[in-house]
Amino acid sequence: MLKTYHGSCHCGAVRIEADIDLSQGTLRCNCSICTKTRFWPAIVKPESFRLLAGESELTEYLFNTKNNHHFFCKRCGVRSFGLGNSPEFGRLYGVNVTCLDDVSTDELVNAPITYVDGRNDNWHSPPVETRHL
Repeated sequence: MLKTYHGSCHCGAVRIEADIDLSQGTLRCNCSICTKTRFWPAIVKPESFRLLAGESELTEYLFNTKNNHHFFCKRCGVRSFGLGNSPEFGRLYGVNVTCLDDVSTDELVNAPITYVDGRNDNWHSPPVETRHL
Protein backbone atom coordinates (compact mmCIF):
# COMPACT_ATOMS: atom_id res chain seq x y z
CA MET A 1 0.00 0.00 0.00
CA LEU A 2 1.34 3.40 -1.00
CA LYS A 3 2.04 5.62 2.00
CA THR A 4 3.60 9.06 2.35
CA TYR A 5 6.68 8.96 4.57
CA HIS A 6 8.73 11.81 5.96
CA GLY A 7 12.45 11.51 6.48
CA SER A 8 15.56 13.42 7.39
CA CYS A 9 19.27 13.25 7.89
CA HIS A 10 20.59 12.90 11.46
CA CYS A 11 20.80 16.64 12.21
CA GLY A 12 17.49 17.43 10.47
CA ALA A 13 18.91 19.92 7.97
CA VAL A 14 17.82 17.74 5.02
CA ARG A 15 14.16 16.77 5.03
CA ILE A 16 12.37 14.64 2.47
CA GLU A 17 8.93 13.26 1.73
CA ALA A 18 8.23 10.24 -0.47
CA ASP A 19 5.30 8.07 -1.47
CA ILE A 20 6.51 4.49 -0.96
CA ASP A 21 4.93 1.05 -0.97
CA LEU A 22 7.33 -0.87 1.26
CA SER A 23 5.54 -4.12 0.43
CA GLN A 24 7.01 -3.76 -3.08
CA GLY A 25 10.45 -4.22 -1.58
CA THR A 26 13.76 -2.59 -0.86
CA LEU A 27 17.32 -3.19 -2.06
CA ARG A 28 20.60 -4.15 -0.52
CA CYS A 29 23.58 -3.77 -2.81
CA ASN A 30 27.16 -4.98 -2.46
CA CYS A 31 28.78 -2.14 -4.45
CA SER A 32 31.52 -0.24 -2.66
CA ILE A 33 29.48 2.81 -1.67
CA CYS A 34 26.33 0.96 -0.55
CA THR A 35 28.43 -1.46 1.49
CA LYS A 36 30.50 1.24 3.16
CA THR A 37 27.53 3.51 3.94
CA ARG A 38 25.05 0.68 4.72
CA PHE A 39 22.60 2.27 2.28
CA TRP A 40 19.19 0.47 2.30
CA PRO A 41 16.97 2.09 -0.33
CA ALA A 42 13.41 1.84 -1.48
CA ILE A 43 13.17 2.83 -5.15
CA VAL A 44 10.90 5.80 -5.81
CA LYS A 45 9.83 7.44 -9.07
CA PRO A 46 10.68 11.16 -9.39
CA GLU A 47 7.03 12.24 -9.08
CA SER A 48 6.82 10.43 -5.72
CA PHE A 49 9.85 12.16 -4.15
CA ARG A 50 10.03 15.63 -2.63
CA LEU A 51 13.01 17.41 -1.10
CA LEU A 52 11.37 19.60 1.54
CA ALA A 53 14.41 21.33 3.02
CA GLY A 54 18.18 21.37 2.96
CA GLU A 55 19.12 21.48 -0.71
CA SER A 56 21.93 23.90 0.15
CA GLU A 57 23.12 21.51 2.88
CA LEU A 58 23.70 18.64 0.44
CA THR A 59 26.99 17.66 -1.07
CA GLU A 60 27.16 15.36 -4.07
CA TYR A 61 29.54 12.51 -4.68
CA LEU A 62 30.00 10.96 -8.12
CA PHE A 63 32.26 8.02 -8.95
CA ASN A 64 32.80 5.27 -11.50
CA THR A 65 30.27 5.92 -14.32
CA LYS A 66 29.19 9.21 -12.69
CA ASN A 67 25.65 8.16 -13.58
CA ASN A 68 24.35 7.99 -10.01
CA HIS A 69 24.22 10.99 -7.70
CA HIS A 70 25.07 10.22 -4.08
CA PHE A 71 23.91 13.05 -1.81
CA PHE A 72 25.11 13.57 1.77
CA CYS A 73 24.28 16.19 4.37
CA LYS A 74 27.27 18.53 4.78
CA ARG A 75 26.62 18.83 8.52
CA CYS A 76 26.09 15.25 9.71
CA GLY A 77 27.20 13.15 6.72
CA VAL A 78 24.01 11.10 6.46
CA ARG A 79 22.90 9.88 3.05
CA SER A 80 19.10 10.03 3.15
CA PHE A 81 18.61 9.62 -0.61
CA GLY A 82 20.33 9.29 -3.95
CA LEU A 83 19.38 9.79 -7.57
CA GLY A 84 20.12 7.20 -10.21
CA ASN A 85 19.60 6.51 -13.86
CA SER A 86 18.68 2.96 -14.79
CA PRO A 87 18.85 1.83 -18.42
CA GLU A 88 15.70 -0.20 -17.77
CA PHE A 89 13.64 2.15 -15.62
CA GLY A 90 15.02 5.63 -16.22
CA ARG A 91 15.50 8.24 -13.52
CA LEU A 92 14.85 6.94 -9.98
CA TYR A 93 15.37 8.04 -6.41
CA GLY A 94 16.74 5.68 -3.79
CA VAL A 95 15.30 6.67 -0.41
CA ASN A 96 17.22 5.31 2.56
CA VAL A 97 14.45 3.61 4.57
CA THR A 98 16.46 3.98 7.78
CA CYS A 99 16.11 7.76 7.39
CA LEU A 100 12.30 7.63 7.38
CA ASP A 101 11.21 9.28 10.62
CA ASP A 102 7.68 7.89 10.63
CA VAL A 103 8.31 4.30 9.50
CA SER A 104 7.58 1.63 12.10
CA THR A 105 9.92 -1.18 13.05
CA ASP A 106 7.26 -3.63 11.83
CA GLU A 107 7.16 -1.93 8.42
CA LEU A 108 10.95 -2.26 8.09
CA VAL A 109 11.01 -5.86 9.29
CA ASN A 110 8.27 -6.81 6.82
CA ALA A 111 9.70 -4.93 3.82
CA PRO A 112 11.03 -7.51 1.35
CA ILE A 113 14.72 -7.16 0.49
CA THR A 114 16.16 -7.86 -2.95
CA TYR A 115 19.92 -8.31 -2.93
CA VAL A 116 21.77 -7.03 -6.01
CA ASP A 117 25.34 -7.56 -7.16
CA GLY A 118 26.22 -3.95 -7.93
CA ARG A 119 29.91 -4.64 -7.36
CA ASN A 120 29.90 -6.68 -10.59
CA ASP A 121 27.22 -4.61 -12.41
CA ASN A 122 24.93 -7.65 -12.21
CA TRP A 123 21.70 -5.93 -11.16
CA HIS A 124 19.48 -8.94 -11.86
CA SER A 125 21.21 -11.46 -9.62
CA PRO A 126 22.14 -11.48 -5.97
CA PRO A 127 25.78 -11.64 -4.91
CA VAL A 128 27.08 -14.98 -3.70
CA GLU A 129 27.23 -13.71 -0.09
CA THR A 130 24.62 -11.39 1.45
CA ARG A 131 24.91 -11.91 5.21
CA HIS A 132 27.11 -8.82 5.62
CA LEU A 133 24.68 -6.58 3.76
